Amino acid sequence: MNEEQKKAVLAKYQRALQKGERFWPDSLYKDLIVSMGLFLLLILLATFVGIPNEPKADPSDSSYIPKPEWYFLFLFKFLALYGQIPLLGKIEWIATVLIPSAVILGMILLPFLDQNPYRHYTRRVLALTIMAVFVVSMITLTMMADYPTAVDEQGHLTLPTWLQMIGGLLIPGATYLTLLVLAALAKKLGAAARRAQIGVAAISSVLMFGLAIAVMLVSPRPVVAESEVADTLAEKFALGADLYSIYCTECHGADGEVTVITGVEGLEGREIVAINNPDLMYTNSDETLANIIAYGLPSLGMPPFGKAYGGELGPSEIEYIVTFMRYSWDDRAELPADAAISSIPELAPGEIPSYEVHIAALTKRYCLSCHRPGKENNNYLMTSYEEIIGMSDNGPAIVAGDPNSLLLLLIQGQEQTDKNGDPIRAMPPNKLMDPKYIEMWKLWVLNGMPKTAEDARTLSPTPSP
Repeated sequence: MNEEQKKAVLAKYQRALQKGERFWPDSLYKDLIVSMGLFLLLILLATFVGIPNEPKADPSDSSYIPKPEWYFLFLFKFLALYGQIPLLGKIEWIATVLIPSAVILGMILLPFLDQNPYRHYTRRVLALTIMAVFVVSMITLTMMADYPTAVDEQGHLTLPTWLQMIGGLLIPGATYLTLLVLAALAKKLGAAARRAQIGVAAISSVLMFGLAIAVMLVSPRPVVAESEVADTLAEKFALGADLYSIYCTECHGADGEVTVITGVEGLEGREIVAINNPDLMYTNSDETLANIIAYGLPSLGMPPFGKAYGGELGPSEIEYIVTFMRYSWDDRAELPADAAISSIPELAPGEIPSYEVHIAALTKRYCLSCHRPGKENNNYLMTSYEEIIGMSDNGPAIVAGDPNSLLLLLIQGQEQTDKNGDPIRAMPPNKLMDPKYIEMWKLWVLNGMPKTAEDARTLSPTPSP
């Protein structure tokens, strides 16, 4: 900067100083207003948008895939794309240390590299174009973060991955080099160099956005299994009721009333304490009950259910079961009016039961504890409509219109024999269902086992004999 330029800048500064505002209270007041506006915006977003809750952290869950916060996604995507570069991709410290350090150093040195004496943004083209491309690159990498970098069966990069490589690495890298070269030629080319820089930055930004959108269109988005997370006591109670039916009913009964286990291999005839006893709830805290479920009681034949100890339940799921037990069998705990067990709807006069409304709820409460994968059940599963009407080792368990179907006889307490002549116990083995639920099963079978409520409404009722 020569002396004339210095004098011009100083004179401009003095004029601005005369017209300028004071830090106190003018600037501080404006800063306070903007800060309050941002704070209110955050409050509104947290109240009306929010983020979905996740289950409690479970160190034993090896299937959990950690994901960084959204503002770090661009960096993790950059590392994933860098890892696909032949040879260089195996040298991790280049991407994790060298390149980020070079970027930070470049940002620090940028004011020294761009020694343009003018302050107006139209004259600070190098700094603005580099920052614009950098920000656009961050945004597009974030847009592509949910889509994996994949290879085909031959080990070659797939088309979506190539698009990500071009949009996330090649175009930004080439753009930075081009902008620096044009900046070096600025003295010779003058205004033409600045226009070229703006044009290069604009074209590369459009290309990066276009490729990011193309990746989103041609890439199959990974399906992530979402765990059910309860936010309210009512939701915890309902989920706990479902989990209890699956994992606890086999030994403890649907209502926690069993004192002698029946029909469970290795535990036949074992005497246990009925867990629906209020005294048990009085003398055990929620933490104690959760520990019993997680660790099990091996000396009494109860296996551990916590994932950390070889079971199937995470901390949140165990918490839900304890909540169900507490509010079901502890008369000191009052359940809110909006909390209800996953109930089995009552039949209206003349109504025909359907799977989706009645039978699915019945099987969840009384049958899934035994009739699910991994259990001894003569290969008769009941987790879906197709499985219930399907085959078992002993043939079809139910036949539409047949009152003597095997399942109907068993739930009425009539023991049968299998194809080898071995006895088949009544179901459920510890205590039969309420007679009204047995009648519901019979009506469903006799009326053709309709799947949906709409299917059931089209039928003429056939009463049970």
